[in-house]
Amino acid sequence: MGRTDDVINVAGHRLSTGSMEEALAAHPDVAECAVIGVADALKGQVPRGFVVLKADVDREPGEVEAELVQLVRERIGAVASLKDVAVVAALPKTRSGKILRKTMRGIADGHDEPIPSTVDDPGVIEVLRPVLRRAGHTP
Repeated sequence: MGRTDDVINVAGHRLSTGSMEEALAAHPDVAECAVIGVADALKGQVPRGFVVLKADVDREPGEVEAELVQLVRERIGAVASLKDVAVVAALPKTRSGKILRKTMRGIADGHDEPIPSTVDDPGVIEVLRPVLRRAGHTP
């Protein structure tokens, strides 16, 4: 929990992405997750969640996404403002297993983020790039 990107500023509220990740990870269908702060013209930053479901889960992604948004709202409160959770096939990681949140945030903010040399599978970033670049949605 000692990450430097663990705190984001949403409409003047300092929020922990780590606590949002804990809430997402508590869902029984979630294998792993990441929450990043994405630049927003109105609020400064807004949180976006990305989750990988467990292998045996056979549910509609939209259904799980809605449950996850509600779970964060219940555990942290409406101030968390997490309205965009995407189910993805995999998260980009280094060979040592750390999730590349900075790279994900840069791509989501519209920057042409270079792929770090330590990435385990560069194809994961390319598959994730369109999901990161799309504008957030409100379910």
